[in-house]
Amino acid sequence: MGVVAALGYVAKAGVAFQQGLIRSHYVGRTFIEPSQKIRDFGVKLKLSPVRAVLEGKRVVVVDDSIVRGTTSSKIVRLIKEARAKEVHMRIASPPIIGSCYYGVDTPSAEELISNRMNVEEIREFIGSDSLAFLPLDSLKKLLGNESSNFCYACFSGKYLVEPKGKVKRVGDFLDDGLSGSMDSIDGGWLQGTRNQKGVVNRTLNWEQEINFSK
Repeated sequence: MGVVAALGYVAKAGVAFQQGLIRSHYVGRTFIEPSQKIRDFGVKLKLSPVRAVLEGKRVVVVDDSIVRGTTSSKIVRLIKEARAKEVHMRIASPPIIGSCYYGVDTPSAEELISNRMNVEEIREFIGSDSLAFLPLDSLKKLLGNESSNFCYACFSGKYLVEPKGKVKRVGDFLDDGLSGSMDSIDGGWLQGTRNQKGVVNRTLNWEQEINFSK
């Protein structure tokens, strides 16, 4: 999904799409690996930076989601080690603040970085120059008439069918609740930047985003 979202981004922003990271298709999803050491090693095996593409550039990285923040922080580090001038993250989904109980092996709520930190805090954690998520309201608008047929529990914390009894996972939604916030902004991206002070979320409309990307 990350590549598809990136193609949409460059089409709207009018900037070039280049493969700055080469992905190995023999490494699985790192966020479901059982230990942090395995996840870190998996990221190194999974992605190789292309210095000829990245060096001296202001890079916008488009990814499908941020779960624990492990992969994103390693991506930013790899790109900066390839001597990119700036690294800006754009996430093609809302912040994930709740676990999924419907068959997807997602981490417990306390492991989800968006449940523990706001946008600016996540940006500082992963080390990017800016970070923006797709707001939940914008996602629903993109889905159009089909929006009511999808589950948004991991983005909103509102479960249509809650599991019976306590789910035996540390930091689970039913046990501990959600400490994160989900500010759905109409249009644009949910934005946090290096220069903002305190906890501030603002939108970046497409005209601003296009000017920024250039």
